Amino acid sequence: MPISIQGRPSEEQGIKVIQEAVHAGVNFIDTANVYCLDDSDIGHNERIIYKALKNINALQKVYIATKGGLIRPEGRWECNAEPQFLRKSCEKSLQDLHAESIFLYQLHAPDSNIPFEDSVGELTKLKEEGKIENIGLSNVNAEELNAAQEIVRIESVQNRCNPGHQKDLKNSFTDLCKKQNVTYIAYSPVGGGFHHKDLSHQKLFLELSKKYKTSSYCIILAWLLSKGEHVLPIPGASHVESILDSMKAAQVKLEQEDIQKIDNL
Repeated sequence: MPISIQGRPSEEQGIKVIQEAVHAGVNFIDTANVYCLDDSDIGHNERIIYKALKNINALQKVYIATKGGLIRPEGRWECNAEPQFLRKSCEKSLQDLHAESIFLYQLHAPDSNIPFEDSVGELTKLKEEGKIENIGLSNVNAEELNAAQEIVRIESVQNRCNPGHQKDLKNSFTDLCKKQNVTYIAYSPVGGGFHHKDLSHQKLFLELSKKYKTSSYCIILAWLLSKGEHVLPIPGASHVESILDSMKAAQVKLEQEDIQKIDNL
C-alpha cells in the first residue's frame, strides 16, 4: 500500500522493494485496486506488483491477494460493493495483474447501501466462473463472517489488528476464525501509516527491542504471530530496509510474560 498512495516512492524504488522482498523469501503480497491516489489511478499497486514480479520471473512463486468494493473520488475512501461494480473491479484487477484468475479476492468492506449477501453472492459467481480462486472479507465482524459462510466458503478475513487495536483479540473473533479454519490477516499490524511511529516508540516496545536485540516493529509483529498459526500480519513497506527488518519477526519468540505485557496495553 505505501508504494502507491500519497507520499509514495518512485516506481523504481517500489519495484525494488517488492523484488528484494521476494528474493528474501516473501511469497504472499496483499494489495487492492484502490491502493492509488484517486479514481484516475485505480490499479496502480497491482500494476507495480505485476511489473516487479515479471522482471524477476516470480509470477508463479508469489500468492497475490487483492480487493474490490471501494472507490477513491478525489482521493477519499468510499464504499461501492454493488454487484456489477464488484465484477468490473475484479475484471480490471485481472487485467492489471495480467492473470487468468486471482488467488484471493477480498470484499474490501461491507457497503451499507447494498445488501451484504448481494456483494458476497457476486464474488461467489466470479469464483464459479474461475475468475477468482478463493474468497476473503475485509473489515467485517463475526455476524458478517457467519452470514457469508452460509453463502460460500470464506478463506480469509482481513481486519485492523495491532497492540493499540486489539478488538478482534479481545472479543474472540480471531478464535472464531481459527474454529472455521479461516486465515486472519492483520492489517496495520504495527499501527498503520499515521500511528506506527507512536506505537513503536512506546516505552514497553523500546525495552523489549533491547531485550530481544531487534526492532520495536519486529516485537509487535512477533506478538501478532504468537496469536496462532492462522494469524498473518501484513506489514507495509516503501523501503527495502523496512521489509527486510519486518521479515526478521518470524525468528523472534517472545516469552509469555512479555506477550502478556503487550496484551495489557
